[in-house]
Amino acid sequence: MAQQQLKGYTSYKHFNVISAGPDFVAHVEINRPAKLNAFFEAMWLELGAIFRQLSSDPEVRAVVLSGAGDRGFTAGLDIHAASSNNQLQSGDAPDVGRKAAQLRRYITEFQDSISAIELCEKPVIVVLHAISLGLAIDIACAADIRLCTRDVRLAVKEVDIGLAADIGTLSRLPKAVGNFSWVKEVCLSAREFGAAEAEQVGFVSHVLDSKAAAMDQAVKLAGLIAGKSPIAVQGTKELLNHARDHSVAESLRYTTVWNSAALQSRDMMDALSASVQKKKPVFSKL
Repeated sequence: MAQQQLKGYTSYKHFNVISAGPDFVAHVEINRPAKLNAFFEAMWLELGAIFRQLSSDPEVRAVVLSGAGDRGFTAGLDIHAASSNNQLQSGDAPDVGRKAAQLRRYITEFQDSISAIELCEKPVIVVLHAISLGLAIDIACAADIRLCTRDVRLAVKEVDIGLAADIGTLSRLPKAVGNFSWVKEVCLSAREFGAAEAEQVGFVSHVLDSKAAAMDQAVKLAGLIAGKSPIAVQGTKELLNHARDHSVAESLRYTTVWNSAALQSRDMMDALSASVQKKKPVFSKL
């Protein structure tokens, strides 16, 4: 796999943003393996900035997200950094109302950084391997497609550190799998679950024997997606996410409005013409 740094992404300190090999595919790698890729504030702010940049980058049509090293995707929140975070302590606020306002802004900024993955116009494929705890589930739920390794260790760990998960898992996980009882079980108990269970409930779509195999599968899938019309792919992601959160009638209406604009692009005619000529279609950058 090529490891060429993508132009315009070299300033990020805690992530590698590189070419994954196929055209129009970016690979975002969490790069703090010595600390099990555990997150502190600067990291999640960078993550949000990266995905906002990728969202409008015409050179990118699909994204693979992984964690550096063999020990894990991420251990979640860096507990040592969190314990010394002034925002989570008494802070400078003189009363409860002002302290609550400070915390609300802090939590919202954190949520927005993870939501940037879901809001990214490009499909995001996440590869979970080995230790994938806490924030790993928040990140994975915000991605579009989830793959994992057979040795993955997953858990919604927040109750074990004295809080209800507040960065996205409790909002997205019930909609990502079809078993609400199971969701409550893993969120209330913070127990670990593995690849077989994750696949059984539909949290992941594929289980691979190793990280290398999972990355290979993710890159091939990203390359396949990136070869499609970007108008069609980005519209499909938008419409599926809208359908998840709205009624069928509302979703059909939104699809009608969306496609009344999208169908005016050249992509459908280019795809049909290429099919007739038995050629691979080439689509303009978006």
